[in-house]
Amino acid sequence: MSLRSIPKKGELIRLNKFIAQSGLCSRREADVRIAKGEVTVNGKLVTEMGLKVTMEDKVEVEGKALNPEPPVYLLLNKPKNTITTTSDEHGRNTVMDEIEHATGYRVYPVGRLDRNTTGMLLLTNDGDLAYRLMHPSYKVRKTYEVVSERALTDDELAGFQKGIPLDDGVAKAHKVQGFADAPNWFQLSVFEGRNRLIRRMVEYYGTEVTKLKRIQYAGLDLKGVPPGRWRFLRDKEITDLRVLVKLKPLEKVVTVKKAALNNSKKKSVKSVSSFI
Repeated sequence: MSLRSIPKKGELIRLNKFIAQSGLCSRREADVRIAKGEVTVNGKLVTEMGLKVTMEDKVEVEGKALNPEPPVYLLLNKPKNTITTTSDEHGRNTVMDEIEHATGYRVYPVGRLDRNTTGMLLLTNDGDLAYRLMHPSYKVRKTYEVVSERALTDDELAGFQKGIPLDDGVAKAHKVQGFADAPNWFQLSVFEGRNRLIRRMVEYYGTEVTKLKRIQYAGLDLKGVPPGRWRFLRDKEITDLRVLVKLKPLEKVVTVKKAALNNSKKKSVKSVSSFI
Protein backbone atom coordinates (compact mmCIF):
# COMPACT_ATOMS: atom_id res chain seq x y z
CA MET A 1 0.00 0.00 0.00
CA SER A 2 1.32 3.44 -0.85
CA LEU A 3 0.96 5.82 2.02
CA ARG A 4 2.32 9.11 3.23
CA SER A 5 2.49 9.66 6.97
CA ILE A 6 -0.10 11.75 8.75
CA PRO A 7 1.47 14.93 10.19
CA LYS A 8 3.03 14.49 13.61
CA LYS A 9 1.25 15.58 16.77
CA GLY A 10 1.25 19.36 17.07
CA GLU A 11 2.53 19.90 13.52
CA LEU A 12 0.75 22.71 11.67
CA ILE A 13 -0.72 22.06 8.22
CA ARG A 14 -2.93 24.22 6.02
CA LEU A 15 -6.64 23.70 6.55
CA ASN A 16 -7.29 22.94 2.87
CA LYS A 17 -4.60 20.24 2.97
CA PHE A 18 -6.18 18.74 6.11
CA ILE A 19 -9.52 18.55 4.30
CA ALA A 20 -7.97 17.09 1.13
CA GLN A 21 -6.14 14.41 3.15
CA SER A 22 -9.47 13.34 4.60
CA GLY A 23 -10.43 12.24 1.09
CA LEU A 24 -13.40 14.61 0.92
CA CYS A 25 -12.22 16.76 -1.99
CA SER A 26 -9.23 18.50 -3.55
CA ARG A 27 -7.48 21.45 -1.91
CA ARG A 28 -8.99 23.79 -4.49
CA GLU A 29 -12.48 22.53 -3.71
CA ALA A 30 -11.67 22.78 0.01
CA ASP A 31 -10.88 26.48 -0.44
CA VAL A 32 -14.28 26.96 -2.08
CA ARG A 33 -16.03 25.23 0.81
CA ILE A 34 -14.11 27.34 3.33
CA ALA A 35 -15.13 30.51 1.48
CA LYS A 36 -18.77 29.38 1.48
CA GLY A 37 -18.72 29.08 5.26
CA GLU A 38 -19.11 25.29 5.31
CA VAL A 39 -16.07 24.64 7.52
CA THR A 40 -15.64 24.92 11.29
CA VAL A 41 -12.53 24.38 13.40
CA ASN A 42 -13.11 23.49 17.04
CA GLY A 43 -16.72 24.60 16.67
CA LYS A 44 -15.90 28.03 15.20
CA LEU A 45 -16.78 29.05 11.65
CA VAL A 46 -13.69 29.62 9.51
CA THR A 47 -13.52 31.58 6.25
CA GLU A 48 -9.85 32.57 6.40
CA MET A 49 -7.73 31.18 3.57
CA GLY A 50 -4.36 29.82 4.60
CA LEU A 51 -5.38 29.00 8.17
CA LYS A 52 -3.21 26.29 9.71
CA VAL A 53 -4.46 23.54 12.02
CA THR A 54 -3.06 20.52 13.82
CA MET A 55 -4.14 16.90 14.02
CA GLU A 56 -5.63 17.64 17.42
CA ASP A 57 -8.06 20.24 16.03
CA LYS A 58 -11.64 19.22 15.32
CA VAL A 59 -12.41 20.07 11.69
CA GLU A 60 -15.96 19.73 10.38
CA VAL A 61 -17.44 20.31 6.93
CA GLU A 62 -21.20 20.88 7.00
CA GLY A 63 -21.26 19.30 10.45
CA LYS A 64 -19.30 16.19 9.44
CA ALA A 65 -16.07 15.60 11.38
CA LEU A 66 -13.00 14.88 9.25
CA ASN A 67 -9.86 12.89 9.92
CA PRO A 68 -6.89 13.26 7.57
CA GLU A 69 -5.74 9.90 6.29
CA PRO A 70 -2.56 8.80 4.55
CA PRO A 71 -3.10 8.58 0.78
CA VAL A 72 -3.98 5.19 -0.68
CA TYR A 73 -3.82 4.32 -4.38
CA LEU A 74 -5.53 1.27 -5.88
CA LEU A 75 -5.85 -0.07 -9.41
CA LEU A 76 -8.94 -2.23 -10.00
CA ASN A 77 -9.77 -4.33 -13.04
CA LYS A 78 -13.48 -3.62 -12.85
CA PRO A 79 -15.70 -6.58 -13.79
CA LYS A 80 -18.97 -6.33 -15.72
CA ASN A 81 -22.24 -5.59 -13.90
CA THR A 82 -20.47 -3.47 -11.29
CA ILE A 83 -21.53 0.07 -10.43
CA THR A 84 -18.88 2.79 -10.13
CA THR A 85 -20.14 4.34 -6.91
CA THR A 86 -19.39 4.13 -3.21
CA SER A 87 -22.84 2.66 -2.43
CA ASP A 88 -26.02 1.60 -4.21
CA GLU A 89 -29.49 1.87 -2.73
CA HIS A 90 -30.70 -1.03 -4.87
CA GLY A 91 -28.12 -3.42 -3.48
CA ARG A 92 -26.24 -3.86 -6.75
CA ASN A 93 -22.56 -4.79 -6.73
CA THR A 94 -20.28 -1.76 -6.59
CA VAL A 95 -16.56 -1.22 -7.08
CA MET A 96 -16.30 -0.83 -3.31
CA ASP A 97 -17.46 -4.43 -2.93
CA GLU A 98 -14.59 -5.48 -5.20
CA ILE A 99 -11.98 -3.84 -2.94
CA GLU A 100 -13.78 -4.51 0.35
CA HIS A 101 -10.72 -5.79 2.23
CA ALA A 102 -8.07 -3.75 0.43
CA THR A 103 -7.55 -1.09 3.07
CA GLY A 104 -9.06 0.31 6.23
CA TYR A 105 -8.98 3.79 4.72
CA ARG A 106 -11.76 5.36 2.68
CA VAL A 107 -11.08 5.60 -1.04
CA TYR A 108 -13.13 6.93 -3.93
CA PRO A 109 -13.29 6.10 -7.66
CA VAL A 110 -11.40 8.43 -10.00
CA GLY A 111 -14.06 9.09 -12.61
CA ARG A 112 -16.46 6.35 -13.55
CA LEU A 113 -17.04 3.42 -15.87
CA ASP A 114 -20.64 2.51 -16.66
CA ARG A 115 -22.10 -0.73 -15.36
CA ASN A 116 -21.28 -2.86 -18.41
CA THR A 117 -17.86 -1.34 -19.13
CA THR A 118 -14.96 -3.31 -17.70
CA GLY A 119 -11.30 -2.59 -17.10
CA MET A 120 -9.06 -0.11 -15.40
CA LEU A 121 -10.34 2.07 -12.60
CA LEU A 122 -8.23 3.96 -10.08
CA LEU A 123 -9.44 4.50 -6.51
CA THR A 124 -7.78 6.84 -4.05
CA ASN A 125 -8.30 9.25 -1.18
CA ASP A 126 -5.78 11.69 -2.68
CA GLY A 127 -8.25 14.46 -3.51
CA ASP A 128 -5.75 16.66 -5.35
CA LEU A 129 -4.64 13.87 -7.66
CA ALA A 130 -8.18 12.65 -8.35
CA TYR A 131 -9.36 16.16 -9.18
CA ARG A 132 -6.61 16.74 -11.71
CA LEU A 133 -6.84 13.31 -13.31
CA MET A 134 -10.52 13.96 -14.00
CA HIS A 135 -10.12 17.58 -15.13
CA PRO A 136 -10.15 17.88 -18.95
CA SER A 137 -7.40 20.52 -18.97
CA TYR A 138 -4.81 17.88 -17.97
CA LYS A 139 -5.68 15.68 -20.97
CA VAL A 140 -5.21 12.31 -19.32
CA ARG A 141 -5.18 9.58 -21.97
CA LYS A 142 -7.59 6.67 -21.72
CA THR A 143 -7.43 3.68 -24.09
CA TYR A 144 -10.35 1.34 -24.70
CA GLU A 145 -10.78 -2.03 -26.35
CA VAL A 146 -14.03 -1.88 -28.32
CA VAL A 147 -16.15 -4.57 -29.97
CA SER A 148 -18.92 -3.21 -32.21
CA GLU A 149 -22.07 -4.96 -33.40
CA ARG A 150 -20.94 -4.61 -37.00
CA ALA A 151 -17.49 -4.09 -38.43
CA LEU A 152 -16.61 -0.45 -39.02
CA THR A 153 -15.03 0.56 -42.32
CA ASP A 154 -11.58 2.09 -42.54
CA ASP A 155 -13.20 5.46 -43.29
CA GLU A 156 -15.41 5.17 -40.22
CA LEU A 157 -12.44 4.32 -38.02
CA ALA A 158 -10.54 7.28 -39.48
CA GLY A 159 -13.57 9.44 -38.71
CA PHE A 160 -13.00 9.00 -34.99
CA GLN A 161 -9.81 11.05 -35.26
CA LYS A 162 -11.39 13.66 -37.53
CA GLY A 163 -14.18 14.22 -35.04
CA ILE A 164 -17.63 12.85 -34.27
CA PRO A 165 -20.43 15.43 -33.80
CA LEU A 166 -22.32 14.66 -30.59
CA ASP A 167 -25.09 16.53 -28.77
CA ASP A 168 -22.57 17.95 -26.28
CA GLY A 169 -19.90 18.83 -28.83
CA VAL A 170 -17.45 17.22 -31.23
CA ALA A 171 -15.50 14.26 -29.85
CA LYS A 172 -12.12 13.34 -31.28
CA ALA A 173 -10.03 10.25 -30.70
CA HIS A 174 -6.31 10.65 -30.12
CA LYS A 175 -5.51 7.30 -31.74
CA VAL A 176 -7.45 4.47 -33.42
CA GLN A 177 -6.19 1.00 -34.26
CA GLY A 178 -8.20 -1.61 -36.18
CA PHE A 179 -7.41 -5.31 -36.58
CA ALA A 180 -7.74 -7.09 -39.94
CA ASP A 181 -8.25 -10.50 -38.34
CA ALA A 182 -10.99 -9.17 -36.03
CA PRO A 183 -12.98 -6.56 -38.02
CA ASN A 184 -15.47 -5.85 -35.22
CA TRP A 185 -12.68 -5.12 -32.75
CA PHE A 186 -10.60 -1.95 -32.44
CA GLN A 187 -8.74 0.18 -29.89
CA LEU A 188 -9.55 3.82 -29.28
CA SER A 189 -7.65 6.40 -27.21
CA VAL A 190 -9.22 9.65 -26.00
CA PHE A 191 -8.32 12.50 -23.67
CA GLU A 192 -11.91 13.20 -22.61
CA GLY A 193 -14.13 11.63 -19.99
CA ARG A 194 -17.65 12.54 -21.07
CA ASN A 195 -20.54 10.29 -20.12
CA ARG A 196 -20.80 7.20 -22.39
CA LEU A 197 -18.40 8.91 -24.80
CA ILE A 198 -17.08 5.82 -26.62
CA ARG A 199 -20.52 4.24 -26.91
CA ARG A 200 -21.99 7.44 -28.34
CA MET A 201 -19.16 7.82 -30.85
CA VAL A 202 -19.80 4.31 -32.14
CA GLU A 203 -23.58 4.85 -32.17
CA TYR A 204 -23.03 7.79 -34.53
CA TYR A 205 -22.28 5.20 -37.23
CA GLY A 206 -25.58 3.43 -36.66
CA THR A 207 -24.25 0.50 -34.70
CA GLU A 208 -23.66 -0.33 -31.05
CA VAL A 209 -20.87 -1.35 -28.72
CA THR A 210 -21.24 -4.95 -27.58
CA LYS A 211 -18.11 -4.98 -25.42
CA LEU A 212 -16.11 -2.13 -23.92
CA LYS A 213 -13.01 -2.42 -21.77
CA ARG A 214 -10.62 0.30 -20.59
CA ILE A 215 -7.16 -1.17 -20.94
CA GLN A 216 -4.98 1.86 -20.16
CA TYR A 217 -5.35 5.00 -18.07
CA ALA A 218 -2.76 7.74 -17.54
CA GLY A 219 0.07 5.44 -18.62
CA LEU A 220 -1.04 2.51 -16.43
CA ASP A 221 -2.22 -0.83 -17.77
CA LEU A 222 -3.88 -4.01 -16.49
CA LYS A 223 -0.90 -6.33 -16.78
CA GLY A 224 -1.05 -8.98 -14.06
CA VAL A 225 -4.48 -7.87 -12.79
CA PRO A 226 -7.30 -10.25 -13.81
CA PRO A 227 -10.96 -9.10 -13.86
CA GLY A 228 -12.30 -8.51 -10.35
CA ARG A 229 -8.80 -8.19 -8.87
CA TRP A 230 -6.94 -5.12 -7.67
CA ARG A 231 -3.45 -4.07 -6.65
CA PHE A 232 -1.81 -1.14 -4.91
CA LEU A 233 0.06 1.29 -7.13
CA ARG A 234 3.84 1.16 -6.97
CA ASP A 235 5.84 4.14 -5.71
CA LYS A 236 7.06 5.08 -9.20
CA GLU A 237 3.54 4.85 -10.62
CA ILE A 238 2.27 7.28 -7.97
CA THR A 239 5.13 9.65 -8.69
CA ASP A 240 4.51 9.45 -12.44
CA LEU A 241 0.80 10.17 -11.99
CA ARG A 242 1.46 13.21 -9.83
CA VAL A 243 4.09 14.56 -12.23
CA LEU A 244 1.70 13.96 -15.16
CA VAL A 245 -0.84 16.35 -13.64
CA LYS A 246 1.78 18.80 -12.33
CA LEU A 247 1.71 17.82 -8.65
CA LYS A 248 4.83 17.44 -6.53
CA PRO A 249 5.92 13.83 -5.93
CA LEU A 250 5.38 12.47 -2.43
CA GLU A 251 8.56 12.27 -0.36
CA LYS A 252 10.39 9.66 1.72
CA VAL A 253 9.36 6.49 -0.02
CA VAL A 254 10.12 3.19 1.72
CA THR A 255 9.18 -0.16 0.21
CA VAL A 256 7.87 -2.74 2.65
CA LYS A 257 6.52 -6.28 2.38
CA LYS A 258 3.00 -7.18 3.45
CA ALA A 259 1.45 -10.56 4.12
CA ALA A 260 -0.63 -11.98 1.29
CA LEU A 261 -4.34 -11.20 1.45
CA ASN A 262 -6.10 -14.56 1.18
CA ASN A 263 -9.80 -13.84 1.46
CA SER A 264 -11.45 -14.47 -1.91
CA LYS A 265 -10.91 -14.29 -5.64
CA LYS A 266 -11.48 -10.54 -5.36
CA LYS A 267 -8.34 -10.05 -3.29
CA SER A 268 -4.98 -9.43 -4.92
CA VAL A 269 -1.72 -10.81 -3.53
CA LYS A 270 0.87 -8.07 -4.01
CA SER A 271 3.78 -6.47 -2.19
CA VAL A 272 2.91 -2.94 -1.19
CA SER A 273 4.74 0.30 -0.45
CA SER A 274 4.39 2.89 2.27
CA PHE A 275 5.12 6.60 2.43
CA ILE A 276 6.41 7.39 5.90
